[in-house]
Amino acid sequence: MSHWYLINRLLLALPTLLGAVTITFVLLRVVPGDPIAMMTGPGATEADIAQLRAHYGLDQSIVDQFIIYLGQLFTGDFGTSISLRQDVGELIAGRLPVTVELVVIAMCIAVGFALILALKGVYWRDRWPERLIDSFIGVIVAIPDFLWALSLILILGVAIPVMPIFGRMDLTISFDSWTNFYLIESLLRGRFEVTRSVLYHMVLPALSLALPLMAITARVLKSCLNAEMNREYITLARTRGFGRLRIIYREALRNALVPATALSGVQFTFLIGGTVLVERIFGYPGIGNMAIDAVINRDLPLIQGLVLTFAVLFILVNLFIDICITLIDPRLRYA
Repeated sequence: MSHWYLINRLLLALPTLLGAVTITFVLLRVVPGDPIAMMTGPGATEADIAQLRAHYGLDQSIVDQFIIYLGQLFTGDFGTSISLRQDVGELIAGRLPVTVELVVIAMCIAVGFALILALKGVYWRDRWPERLIDSFIGVIVAIPDFLWALSLILILGVAIPVMPIFGRMDLTISFDSWTNFYLIESLLRGRFEVTRSVLYHMVLPALSLALPLMAITARVLKSCLNAEMNREYITLARTRGFGRLRIIYREALRNALVPATALSGVQFTFLIGGTVLVERIFGYPGIGNMAIDAVINRDLPLIQGLVLTFAVLFILVNLFIDICITLIDPRLRYA
C-alpha cells in the first residue's frame, strides 16, 4: 500500500467532515428552543440574556456564526460549553479515552467470540451443533444493545448482584491519571488494583455493546466460510489429503475474513454510536453519556464538538479497516 493512497483517503475525508459540521451547525440553529434562556433560568432579565447571547455569538446571522465557527475550528478552538462553562476541547479530551477503552474492549470480545462461533459452526456443518449455533446467533442478534444492558443489570446486578452496574471504577480507589486511559496507564504504572476495578466495571457495558456485534459478525463470517468451502481450491485441498481443520484454518479462513472485516468496520461505527445509550444506562463517564446531557441542555458548542469527534472516529475506523482489508487480500495489496 502506497503512502499516496493514505493521503488521498485523508483528503477525501475533508468534505465528509465539512458536510457533518455544516449539517449539524444548521440543524442545531433551526430546531426550536433557546439554549441561553435555558441556561439563565426564568429570573434572568432581557439584558442578561442579550449579554450572554452576544458572548456566545448567537446574536449574529447563521452565516456569520458559521464562518466564525469554521475559523475557530482551524485554530483548534471548539468553543466554550454553554451548560458547563468549560472549553469543549478539554471536555471531549477528558471523556474520549473512556469511550475508546470501552469500545476497543467490546470490539475484542465481539470479534473473538464471533470467530469461535463461526469456525465451530463451519466445522460442525450440517450437524446438530451448527443448528444450535445458528439458533443462538439468531437470538443474540434480535436483541439491541440497550436491551442487553438493562437485562444484564437486572440479572447480574440486581437478581444476582455479582457485578457493578454504575461508574468506571470503585469510588474507594484513588487514581490520578495523566491521560485518562485508565487501563493502559494503570498497567504501566503498576497500579493493578485500578486495572482490576476498571475491567470489573467494564464487563457489563462491554458485553452489552459486544453481543449484537458478535452475532452479526459471526453470521457473516460463517456464511463466507461456507461459501469458501464450496470453491475449487478447497476441493483441491481435500484431494491432497488435508484435514478438515487445516482446510478451514489455513485455506478458507483468510479469504472469508475480507468481507467479514469490511462488515466489522461498518458495525464498529455503530458500536461507537451505541455507547450513547449504554454509557447512560451504566453511568459510564464517556462522550456518549456527555452527548445526552449536551442534547438535553441544548449545549450547541458541545454538541457540535461531539458530532465532529464522532465523525473523525468514523473516518479513522473506516481508513483502518481499508488498510486491514488490503493487508489481508494480496490482490488488493498488489493492485
